[in-house]
Amino acid sequence: MTNAKIPIVIAHRGASGYRPEHTLAAYELAINLGADYIEPDLVSTKDGVLIARHENEISQTTDVASHGEFAHLQTAKIVDGEVKTGWFTEDFTITEIKTLRAKERIPQLRSANIKYDGVWEIPTLQEIIDLAKNQNSALGRNIGIYPETKHPTYFQSIGLPLEDTLIGNLEANGYQGANAPVFIQSFEVSNLQYLAKKTDLPLVQLINLTGKPYDFIVSDETLAYADLTAKSGLEEIAKYAQAIGIHKDILVPRDSTGKLQSPTTLVHDAHAVGLEVHVWTFRNEDYFLPLDFQGNPQKEYELFFNLGIDGVFSDFADHAVAVRDRIIHTAEK
Repeated sequence: MTNAKIPIVIAHRGASGYRPEHTLAAYELAINLGADYIEPDLVSTKDGVLIARHENEISQTTDVASHGEFAHLQTAKIVDGEVKTGWFTEDFTITEIKTLRAKERIPQLRSANIKYDGVWEIPTLQEIIDLAKNQNSALGRNIGIYPETKHPTYFQSIGLPLEDTLIGNLEANGYQGANAPVFIQSFEVSNLQYLAKKTDLPLVQLINLTGKPYDFIVSDETLAYADLTAKSGLEEIAKYAQAIGIHKDILVPRDSTGKLQSPTTLVHDAHAVGLEVHVWTFRNEDYFLPLDFQGNPQKEYELFFNLGIDGVFSDFADHAVAVRDRIIHTAEK
């Protein structure tokens, strides 16, 4: 671990390895497991309330299909250029959303979570903030919020822009300034540039392994995600954001068999222009692990922490915290 700051552990959608993601139970467990930040993906309801769901199409993460009263709302839409069929948060009021219950998104990999299907509501951003603040008082430490604006161009196009609502919610709860325990993240660029003019809260440019930001597609911008990780791209990001959130295979590529290759220089390059590097997503299941670390997710954490990264997104916050703290303790001896 070569960076001076202690890397943060971001609970990816809560403790989603142990509870259905984006539920208050998942967030509370993650906090109790030692996470520094909890991460809600934010989408909007019909009446403009920000709620935590992986996508605005909710058939995979809620029991909406079993609610006959909402059968008429099933539809097909084009979201970020893809045709999706199901039920969409923007067609529900918050009152209607609160009648639904969450379910495990990947039951084939996390069968232990199925027993919680139907137990918990879909939380609002305000409820997540309230949870963090209550846990701050109870535990005597400062748990941060790491919200992602999902499909910002799409929500802008239907008259439910996310950005001002998010900033309003955060500021109303006392989150202000560059040192606030908040990171706002997006896979798009233009909404982060807009947010940079509206707030001093830290911003994170998410960078995927392939493809390009959807707002770049809409605007016919030729740059892709790969261009954002070049030194010139990082210099541009540093003008509006404080960190990059990268797919872990960008930093340590895998070959066609899933075996790890040599790390790239991205951590060094990003730090050189003042950007932190947060890496996603760390999971325990072999399905997600590189060939080198099958059955040993701790080794993956060790590799990335020792590359000098500034944070990890993890579905298993306890594992991330344990490895990080062990490395720190060893270095201090």
